[in-house]
Amino acid sequence: MSMAYHRLPASLFDVLAAGGGAGAIGLLRRSQYSKHVLLLRGIGEHAPAAYDLLARAQRRDPGAVGAVVRYPTVGAWAYRTTLALRGGPRRLGACADGLGNVAAAAAIRAGEPGEIPVSAVDGRVVLPSLGAVDVGAGAGVATVRITPDGARVRTAGGHVDIPARYREAAAGWRPLRPVLPAAGEMAGILLDDVDPFRMPAAAHTAVAPDLSTWRPTFTAAWDLLRQHHPRVAAEVAAVIAVAVPLATPPHGHVSSSAPEAFGAVAMSEPADARGLAATLAHEVQHMKLSAVLDLVALTHADDGSRYYAPWREDPRPASGLLQGTYAHLGVTGFWRRQRAADAVGDTVAVADTEFARWRDATAVGCGTLLASGQLTRDGERFVATMTATLRRWLDEPVPGPARRLATAENERHRARWEERHGPVLVPALPR
Repeated sequence: MSMAYHRLPASLFDVLAAGGGAGAIGLLRRSQYSKHVLLLRGIGEHAPAAYDLLARAQRRDPGAVGAVVRYPTVGAWAYRTTLALRGGPRRLGACADGLGNVAAAAAIRAGEPGEIPVSAVDGRVVLPSLGAVDVGAGAGVATVRITPDGARVRTAGGHVDIPARYREAAAGWRPLRPVLPAAGEMAGILLDDVDPFRMPAAAHTAVAPDLSTWRPTFTAAWDLLRQHHPRVAAEVAAVIAVAVPLATPPHGHVSSSAPEAFGAVAMSEPADARGLAATLAHEVQHMKLSAVLDLVALTHADDGSRYYAPWREDPRPASGLLQGTYAHLGVTGFWRRQRAADAVGDTVAVADTEFARWRDATAVGCGTLLASGQLTRDGERFVATMTATLRRWLDEPVPGPARRLATAENERHRARWEERHGPVLVPALPR
């Protein structure tokens, strides 16, 4: 597995800061791959047999192994395992033994024969990017044997066979399913509801989601992005590899992503195509910024200062405010394009209101960050470039009813926040 050093050129830095990603996504993906390889090499010192199988599979089929190494849960597991190996907490069973699971998945994909011990968590042997084998409670260790005809997972209580066509279900074998069954750019997005590292801090669903209810919404959202938001569609297709189903909240919709799980977006069941498209536009911004932050420091070390974020109920550190502000720059851009795409009537009124609400909220975030003193020199340049994009949008007219609705919603949020946390001083955007 090759690893390289990566630098973000100034031209691509500015493109990303303006909210886009053209030309930069490939570099960000390569840098994340190198990060995963670096973590795996460190863990490999504690699990040499697994690392050897991974290396053999790499020599046989680099593309197949790359698909496993890039998989978001491999990043999350490797990050947490590295912390545990350095004396940090061991959470969700994060340990070097899990490298056997990664190596087994890679060998299965590559068709590399071998046999390797793997770990079982909560009665499952999870093979990242492939699926899970049900081995029963109490089976802490299992063995995977890979042959040209498939793979067999053995435990003290018996065995489960994984077919050579590993996307097909079999007794005891639960393969990951694509969100969309048809070929195309979005066909690579898998619905992962089995891997314990799929989104460690989120409230997962208790039962397997019904894809028949997810797929029509994803299909419509993807069509909407391709037609009216082609840049976002290209970024989503290049970055997002996994959809993680979350429990449906009592009200509304929730979504999240995590820096260590680049390429995974967690969400409750989407209600409609426009809302899902906006969620994807939001979360891909988080992923881009997280990858940028692995290359360039944009904020100083946390000094304990906390700030108002117009989309949160809690005070945020500068780093968290930067994440939210950048994400909502993407949301604002989504609704700006969507209000031009929608027909007259209720839908365009919603788009107008959302555009006005989030451009004003994002302006608050930018102004607060620029006045915080918590940005590095690169961070000041990044937020200044965000502000230049936003300032053009602030000059665009919005119908009076939509503008008033947006202002009222932002004022209600701020009043609610101030009642809990005290007065907010919001600096004006510098000219």
